[in-house]
Amino acid sequence: MQLSRKADYALRAVMHFAGMPKGKLASIGTVAKAQKIPREFLAKILKDLTWAGILVSYQGVTGGYRLSRPARDISFLDVIEAMEGPIALNLCTQDSCECDHYPDCKMRDFWVKEEEHFKKMLSRANFGKYKAVYKK
Repeated sequence: MQLSRKADYALRAVMHFAGMPKGKLASIGTVAKAQKIPREFLAKILKDLTWAGILVSYQGVTGGYRLSRPARDISFLDVIEAMEGPIALNLCTQDSCECDHYPDCKMRDFWVKEEEHFKKMLSRANFGKYKAVYKK
């Protein structure tokens, strides 16, 4: 399992916003340059993060983006699931599993437990703790 490029870039973008002074806005170009993310790809990511309620966008010449809430209230899980959808370590962890072994699979309990552990770990990692130092 590997984190997608989209999710990785989204985490880096949110980290950038978390390191900014409160109330300050950043443009797509500023974040793209600072985080070395292709501008066009970042524009799509920021739109998704705004749709997910992680960022707020402001239109106009002086517009840009900022976090919608304090960095400590945004988890890595929030950002990853905004990009990828709900995390599932195995198909059998979902109630809609169509596996021939469901619901009596001997491994299902393991996968459910590990998925819960993984999500808990990602939900504890927040951007109040992990943030870039803002540079003008």
